[in-house]
Amino acid sequence: MSRDIFVDTSAFIAMRAKDDVNYNNAQNFLYTIRDKRLRLHATNFILDEVYTYFCKYHEIAVDMAELIMNNPLIILHRISAEDEKEAWKILKKYRDKSFSYTDATSFALMVRLKIDTAFTFDEHFNIMKFKTVPI
Repeated sequence: MSRDIFVDTSAFIAMRAKDDVNYNNAQNFLYTIRDKRLRLHATNFILDEVYTYFCKYHEIAVDMAELIMNNPLIILHRISAEDEKEAWKILKKYRDKSFSYTDATSFALMVRLKIDTAFTFDEHFNIMKFKTVPI
């Protein structure tokens, strides 16, 4: 497994929401992150989705946003105009898939940064041939 791991919205939600079906898997993978000293990557679009998911619980939403923005283990990337251009190509090419715009921008960024693995519970990353963890 590469040291660079992209963290998807589904992983951030599973890390925090105890009623999420993937909560235990996410919690266990946090030990792997620590033990293997993985470098985590996320985007401003992921931050938006995580904050929006938790926004009905303002304190949790703020805590999660601050975790993503201020955690030294997480490199927060801004989606560039070029990433969005590539995302749009992906969305047009895979019209039979239900990729979100954020999914497509994540894929574009991962390709640009040569990150081949995502911490996610979203099967769309597998469709795009990225490795996913935890298994």
